[in-house]
Amino acid sequence: MDSQNPERRFGGSLFPGRTGLIAAVAVVAVLLIGLPAYRLFFLVSVLLGLAVAGALHLWHKYKPVKGTDVHDDKHPLGLDQ
Repeated sequence: MDSQNPERRFGGSLFPGRTGLIAAVAVVAVLLIGLPAYRLFFLVSVLLGLAVAGALHLWHKYKPVKGTDVHDDKHPLGLDQ
């Protein structure tokens, strides 16, 4: 364990920040180029993700969350308020 960096003790990424993003994009690119069978799966996954994101965006745009709808689980007895 790295005693100099407290964040590494409790977890963390092998590739933090921008490096992790580049590594993830590289792995996806290698899989899509090297294994053509994954191309259809990747396309369907991206399309489903975009559809769910669009539906959630529209849902929250036209039905916003009100303050009365939010439950305060951190202070169930009303203490510290």
